[in-house]
Amino acid sequence: MTTRAAPRTAPIPNEALPVPAKLFDGYAPHPAAWDELFGRGHDPHPHCCPLVERLGRLTPAEFQAKRTNADLAFVNQGVTFSVYSDRRGVEKIFPFDLIPRPIPAAEWQTLEAGLVQRLTALNLFLDDVYHDQRILKEGVVPADLVLGSKGYRKEMAGFRPPGGVYVHICGTDLIRDADGRFLVLEDNGRTPSGVSYVLENRAVMKKVFPQLFQECRVRRVEDYPQRLREALASVAPAGAASPPVVVVLSPGPYNSAYFEHTFLARHMGVELVLGPDLFVHDDAVYLKTTRGPQRVDVIYRRLDDDFLDPEAFRPDSLLGVPGLVRAYRAGNVTLANAVGTGVADDKAVYPYVEDMVRFYLSEEPVLRNVPTYICARPDDLRYTLDNLERLVVKAVNESGGYGMLMGPASTAAQRAEFAAKVRDNPRNYVAQPVVTLSTCPTWTDDGPAPRHVDLRPYIVTGKSTWVLPGGLTRVALTKGSLVVNSSQGGGSKDTWVLEGR
Repeated sequence: MTTRAAPRTAPIPNEALPVPAKLFDGYAPHPAAWDELFGRGHDPHPHCCPLVERLGRLTPAEFQAKRTNADLAFVNQGVTFSVYSDRRGVEKIFPFDLIPRPIPAAEWQTLEAGLVQRLTALNLFLDDVYHDQRILKEGVVPADLVLGSKGYRKEMAGFRPPGGVYVHICGTDLIRDADGRFLVLEDNGRTPSGVSYVLENRAVMKKVFPQLFQECRVRRVEDYPQRLREALASVAPAGAASPPVVVVLSPGPYNSAYFEHTFLARHMGVELVLGPDLFVHDDAVYLKTTRGPQRVDVIYRRLDDDFLDPEAFRPDSLLGVPGLVRAYRAGNVTLANAVGTGVADDKAVYPYVEDMVRFYLSEEPVLRNVPTYICARPDDLRYTLDNLERLVVKAVNESGGYGMLMGPASTAAQRAEFAAKVRDNPRNYVAQPVVTLSTCPTWTDDGPAPRHVDLRPYIVTGKSTWVLPGGLTRVALTKGSLVVNSSQGGGSKDTWVLEGR
């Protein structure tokens, strides 16, 4: 019996085969912004070539599948934040974009030097304004701006914290202008948040792209909790236990950053406590435990000055610890960050940080500020009111994108309302020109598209200063938006500091 061969199908010419679109096919960088991956000629920056080549092999469907896996990982890990004003519910899964934001080694080295310089000057400034006030007496920074700041705490006058450090953890917000130059937008020296998302983002990226990190030679961020604990322990008060007892003091689960409080306590291997868990006896702080009171040496506090101690600040606060400031001033406990650091990140004091660097360090600042108009000055106030449609106007003590007017996107009614607020309290406002933030390819329903980003590096200071390699890249997920805050609909990306490029 003979077997007839199956008829052969004629091969389809190569040009007739369907060619799947790749991830970056058709991506068009923003015409007026610096793109973090691609140059003006649409070719990738040299340090981005390995990343673009590797990711560029993926089809949109393959990339979407990886996004689904990443979203599931965030849901399972409970990575959330809270939006108090959202009536649909408090807890939100933090939006994360899988296309990372790379920074070459040489550029990071400059940023790192500038951040260390800046934080050194800010710590010297805080020590000065609570002691000799040389910078005020010499007129480098106006005394009325400093002494009239809501962040200035007269309770700190003449007192030097254990270890002499005021800002132990700082999150300095950076942006790139259209020429690719990094500028400082503001400093966050009170209770900066967001570092837990840096670490969780990296953990998820490693699960989704396990080989990509070795291929691109990305620096580690996982050391942050250990570095933070070592820094806090290094500034424990005299007579502290060995090793010092460190705790994280949280306002509780209804705080917007409670996930981060639990995350950091767990990864530092320290207790997460609420105010009622602590008490003060003989000017020392103790933790209530099932084995009896345990002396506490260092408190990484994640609540504002006003709520720390009902004896010293708001008497109606149920979040703090009665007598805590008394123990602090007795030198028996370290608070990180120190009480009164808010005067250094007051947005009306921020324009003088470059002058602080020159005054205290006799150096030129490595990092520059965004030009800023201080509405407490008559000329600046007049210019601001005459140009509201061109400026970004900010309340000096607000954060999270609140208390802000984006002039070019505002209506006449909004500008009129804001002008009345500025006239009524000029000291409470500053204005800045609109800077076109850099963009980075970000996944949208139509595939990758440019979306504006900023960067919050984290600087940790104890006996020495260390900068986390990278930081939180926040991304405005809405097309054309310059507002990157999570509370205003922003998301985040993994920030890759590359080695040796």
